[in-house]
Amino acid sequence: MRCSFILAVAVAIASCVSCSNSNTSQTTPETPVAIASPVSSPSSSPSPQPKTVTPDNIYKQALDAAQSAATIAQNAVAPQDWLIVGRQWQRAIALLKSLPASSPQKDQANQKIAEYQRNLTYAEQEAGQKIPPLDAPLAAVTPPPSPPPVAPPTRQTTQVAAKNQNFFVMAGGGWPQINEIALEKNVLYFQRTLQALGHSLPNVSLYFANGNSNQATVRYIDPNSRQELFKAPQIPHLDGASTVENFRQVMQGLAQSPKPTFFYFTGHGAKNDNNVDNNSMIMWNNGRINVQDFARSLDPLPQNLPFVAMMAQCYSGSFANMIYEGGNPNNNVALKTRCGFFATIKTRTSVGCTPEVNEADYRDYSSSFFAGLSGITRTGDRAPSADYNQDNKISYQEAHAFAKIDNQSTDLPVSTSEVWLQKQTTEAQRQAIWNQPISEILQTARPEQAYVVRSLAQRLGVNLQQAYAATPNPGGNTTQQAYWMRLGMELINIAQEQEIRTQGNRNLVAILDRLLDCEDDFWQ
Repeated sequence: MRCSFILAVAVAIASCVSCSNSNTSQTTPETPVAIASPVSSPSSSPSPQPKTVTPDNIYKQALDAAQSAATIAQNAVAPQDWLIVGRQWQRAIALLKSLPASSPQKDQANQKIAEYQRNLTYAEQEAGQKIPPLDAPLAAVTPPPSPPPVAPPTRQTTQVAAKNQNFFVMAGGGWPQINEIALEKNVLYFQRTLQALGHSLPNVSLYFANGNSNQATVRYIDPNSRQELFKAPQIPHLDGASTVENFRQVMQGLAQSPKPTFFYFTGHGAKNDNNVDNNSMIMWNNGRINVQDFARSLDPLPQNLPFVAMMAQCYSGSFANMIYEGGNPNNNVALKTRCGFFATIKTRTSVGCTPEVNEADYRDYSSSFFAGLSGITRTGDRAPSADYNQDNKISYQEAHAFAKIDNQSTDLPVSTSEVWLQKQTTEAQRQAIWNQPISEILQTARPEQAYVVRSLAQRLGVNLQQAYAATPNPGGNTTQQAYWMRLGMELINIAQEQEIRTQGNRNLVAILDRLLDCEDDFWQ
């Protein structure tokens, strides 16, 4: 289920509201005021102080409700989903109508009321009925049926000592309505992948949504009744809530632990319309960590030990800027060993935040990346080998290449080196690359790159003797168009790497090699 906003007007609302604070992370995460949540504020967070109700507060609550509606709409599939979307539009409208005539936002509120009413009508059409009143109770909280455990295929592994690697996971939505069960299941699949590769689960720093408060915050659709329900997180070895403060505390601890670190984030992202190079991760209680905050948190880590991030959220490609000083791509590349892999580019929503419980239907970057890394799918089946260079180990690069083919979605996966290479490429160079026969570009491709190009070309029915510019764009927001775009991006990556090496600029070659060495690493 795409994490894209269904309503055109909702896109503008979500971008504006969710990104309004994305230039600075919030030390004390906010609790969304206007969301119909089945639980109270998590006990792991401080209780908010009473606030004086002012027109400004009311207006902000209305915008928060609109943001909630737009965010939930990105996962809306069943009529029950659209009932929830409609309730949030109702709440936003009611709040705006309650503004006094003397409020300076009254004129703007009246415009938004008309806009939100159209969105409410659309939600009712998708739901197939009138939206129930705001005070209608939500469905009872019951856990979903637990599927029988899937035993992974027998795999010859050697138990890896915990001392060799740090693992750090932050996961979940920012509040219950966007804390979908798929995010919880991603963490469980990550744990199964660790075990399949011989790692011990208790040695992972793991934080998810509201943590261990035992409150029902995980949203899912009951497969039988098709009702929206909520349950408490059920993740073994969970350390706490995915708050900004917990993130900072763990990062401070990692600075004292001189080991390579693998960081995994599966959740939601917020686009910064003012600066897409500084998008944010949404943490529990609507806290935000933007790219620049994230990059600065890496500064105290040992210089020569790799920090590898795998991030599966909307607009995640922005975090490739963590390689720069202060996370700003206008600065120099930091003299640190940092790299990452991201579900999609900085301007695009991603796939995978669904309340559906059947993992066999999941088509997302996390599913594909970890299947490539371990050779075992999230349903326990064997995956084709991603050892493209035949060195008897699967690198992060190879798992990323596997995901570009296995991930049947509209995602455009990228890595730090790929984003950096694209940044070095002018428009004239892109056109020149795309006008070369694909077979000529393949001559300098690394094994995983050749796999990606050949596989995408096969799926698109592209002749390798042709130039990419001569291949038809499938058009539309479809998986086929995503394959076509992935192919164009891969060709630029290959050709631009060759161009940099041919030019012989020692600084650029050193940066590229440091990024590639980091990406070519694997779970120790």
